[in-house]
This record gives sequence, C-alpha cells and structure tokens, in this order.
Amino acid sequence: MAEDKFPGWHGTTILAVRRGGEVVVAGDGQVSLGQTVIKGSARKVRRLSPGGRDVVCGFAGSTADAFTLLERLEKKLEAAPGQLARACVDLAKDWRMDKYLRNLEAMLIVTDGAELFIITGAGDVLEPEHDVAAIGSGGNFALAAARGLMAGDLPAEAVARQAMAIAADICVYTNGRLTVETIRPAV
Repeated sequence: MAEDKFPGWHGTTILAVRRGGEVVVAGDGQVSLGQTVIKGSARKVRRLSPGGRDVVCGFAGSTADAFTLLERLEKKLEAAPGQLARACVDLAKDWRMDKYLRNLEAMLIVTDGAELFIITGAGDVLEPEHDVAAIGSGGNFALAAARGLMAGDLPAEAVARQAMAIAADICVYTNGRLTVETIRPAV
C-alpha cells in the first residue's frame, strides 16, 4: 500500500495450497493499524457462489477495497459462468483501467478448485508455481513454509495450517486465528 496514503497500515496473510484434488485457502484474522491490533478475528477468506459454482477468495489490503473487488469478481463470474480465468482477467483489466478501481489497495487469491490465481491492481493474473500461492505482509513467510512442507506427505489443509502457524510466529501483522476454506474442482 502507498505509505503516504495509508501510514501505519499493515495487513494480513493469505495462503492457498493445492494438493490431492483440493485447494485450501487460509487467512489469518488480525487487523492492525500501526502498532495496534484493531481486531483479531476478521474473516479474510470468503466463499462466493455465482451461478451455483463455488469460488473461494482470500484478500489482503484494505477491507472496503477488497469487498468492492469481490463484488466485481462475482459479477464477472456471473457473466462468464465456469470461466474463472476469463473472469479474473476481466477484473484485472477493469482494475487497471478504471479511474475509480485503479486506486483500490488490495490483492486477491481466487480458486474454483481447478484453477488458482493471484490478482493484483497492476493488471496481473498470476498462476502460481509449485501449487502454493500467498499474499499479504506475512505472505512470503507462509509461502516459504508451505513450499518446504509440500516435500512431505501432509494433506493440503495440514500444509496450510502449519505454514500459517510459522508465518504467525514470524510476522507481527499475522495471527493464528485462521479462516480455512476447502474447495474441490467442479465435476
């Protein structure tokens, strides 16, 4: 986030792990303003169901901005049912080009169980390597931990929970109160 616009704001850790035919998205619950924890039990992982198909989204950044983006994504998914990649690319285009959206301060991880994407305000729609994606202030810690844990035989949820615990131990803007959503590819 731009420090001149939002001094002292730090935010969150969102992690997605794909393994064994499922994707687990986990997010911590801490909301911080400067040195102060404002809330410890926020839900930063949401399940959308446009057209009856489940999509799980995790967000980092400004909550109001993220909700605006989630609403837009849901509309894109309704317009292109079953086409997550197309909906994500359309959202990223709008986010980059629209005068209002361009100022939104957030990032998203989005999955339908088959596909997994990170969406940024720079117009990026990224498919992560190694079946792991992470965003937010503790994202790099969670990503490194999850990639290390993927070498073992743990199921996706165990990898996500252990990696988030490691991130929470390292990043002061991440706590251990998780929201965890699991999704399998639509058949």
